[in-house]
Amino acid sequence: MKSSSSTMISPIFFLLLCFAYASASGAYLRAGYYQKTCPEAETIVRKAVKKAVASNPGIAAGLIRMHFHDCFVRGCDASVLLKSTPGNKAERDSPVNNPSLRGFEVIDEAKAQIEAVCPGTVSCADIIAFAARDSAYKAGGIYYAVPAGRRDGRVSIEEEVTKNLPSPTLDASELVKKFARKGMSVDEMVTLSGAHSIGVSHCSSFSKRLYSFNATLPQDPSLDPSYAAFLKTKCPRAGADPTVALDIETPTRLDNKYYKGLKYNRGLLTSDQTLMNTPLTTGMVVNNARHGALWAKKFAKAMVHMGSLDLLTGSQGEVRRHCSVVN
Repeated sequence: MKSSSSTMISPIFFLLLCFAYASASGAYLRAGYYQKTCPEAETIVRKAVKKAVASNPGIAAGLIRMHFHDCFVRGCDASVLLKSTPGNKAERDSPVNNPSLRGFEVIDEAKAQIEAVCPGTVSCADIIAFAARDSAYKAGGIYYAVPAGRRDGRVSIEEEVTKNLPSPTLDASELVKKFARKGMSVDEMVTLSGAHSIGVSHCSSFSKRLYSFNATLPQDPSLDPSYAAFLKTKCPRAGADPTVALDIETPTRLDNKYYKGLKYNRGLLTSDQTLMNTPLTTGMVVNNARHGALWAKKFAKAMVHMGSLDLLTGSQGEVRRHCSVVN
């Protein structure tokens, strides 16, 4: 069910979004932060991402999702990378992240190479942000400058994941509230949802829409019947929990086909289709479906904003030597 490549978004090679956002401490991120202290840093990350995506295109979605999961819990401080310790279950072991969150090995590889040339200089939080940007470029030709200068946190708590991350079962009004708590707009929420143009979801995240929607209807009436029939061939009522592409049209291409699917009731998750079916966000979905290049620019800008959430900067936190453990 691939769509014609002629309708894909043209790559955006030089979209320079050199915005700086203030953190709570009053310090600022800036593009080119490591230009003098570790000029190789971004190149090293870019090569690690390029190699990983060439081997497994799904890693691009994993790294973008990792950045989102990091920033929405305790801010962009690489707390998502910390391993659990005796007496403390960390974010990465939340059922939301384990086993579905991917790309840890890419971050670890880039960090090891950077430490070899610039020890104690580049934070894991910045590496995640660089890797997400490079994934957006590899998967969709979307490039933007990443303001850097984040510091790594020392705390990671499993229970905070579900309190902060939006569930795939939320409706639009609930999604708006989740993003508003982070200082992000409705349009940014709809725009970043376009990351579901790539990646996969476990059947358990949406199977209720197929088999047990409510007491009256077994199947969600907002789901295109032919699409529902297809999903049932991939997701049996019981047994294993396989994965399905979030966007079956262009599953490895970060583009605006996701929004076009929503117009035809082919949003995989409740949190996807609700964007089309809610008056507050319907127009945003339609505009993103119609104007792919504009959506890509908005996506880049929203990623930069998301990357500025609740930062540790300056002397706060630390620069971890190994991303999975505190110093």
